[in-house]
Amino acid sequence: MRGWRKVLNTQEIHLNTSRTTPRKKAKELAKYLRKERPDYQYLKAVFRQLRAELGISVENKTKNLPVIPTEDELKQYYEVVWSECKTQDLLIIKTLLYTGARVSELVNMNLADVDFKRCQIRIQDGKGGKDRVVPFPQSFKELLAVHVRSLKRNGATHLFESSWKKPYTDRGIRKILERYAQTAGLSKSISPHKLRHFLFTWLKQQGIDDALIQPYSGHASRQSLEVYSRLSLSVAQEEYEQAILKFPV
Repeated sequence: MRGWRKVLNTQEIHLNTSRTTPRKKAKELAKYLRKERPDYQYLKAVFRQLRAELGISVENKTKNLPVIPTEDELKQYYEVVWSECKTQDLLIIKTLLYTGARVSELVNMNLADVDFKRCQIRIQDGKGGKDRVVPFPQSFKELLAVHVRSLKRNGATHLFESSWKKPYTDRGIRKILERYAQTAGLSKSISPHKLRHFLFTWLKQQGIDDALIQPYSGHASRQSLEVYSRLSLSVAQEEYEQAILKFPV
């Protein structure tokens, strides 16, 4: 049996090493394709047809669903945050929870990005270099306004700055969240990504349509763009405001 395994392994190695290297094969193909003056879309179509000719299917990697906290775990977590009375930490966590912003977007929020009239925050140059607006509830408006006024008096520019008057880093925000998770005695870690998914999962459970969630989440798919483009942000804001009244924290 071992002898056969050795033979099979040797044959497999031989088959792999007998292939032309991708770099060399690309040069060979380039000779045939150069006269076509190809662009990206043309090459994409050619290789799609080539896969079909060779009977090669695209490998779809299944995405692991994020492990998000339960409502009870979130309440337990928030009680610890509230009890420590660190206002800026509280605001950071509530902003992540209410807006579903990514941590990279949170640390780049400026004071000028907050629109108190519409209860929205503009995210500039988010994932994929796209701008969008995210909502926050009316109930959060007053606390956030006090925070913004205080920062403006101190000459700050970012919505959240450290005691050294510098914007937080992604790592700094993650450390704040994880410290509270440990204090709360949670078995699961808490990250900005998990808070983001908690919000969108919770909104979905409240019956909010995906088409209303998408403008705030920053997600976009080819299939959904037509639907999303027909929906105004004002409609989404109204739905969000009604649902968020029942938010667990």
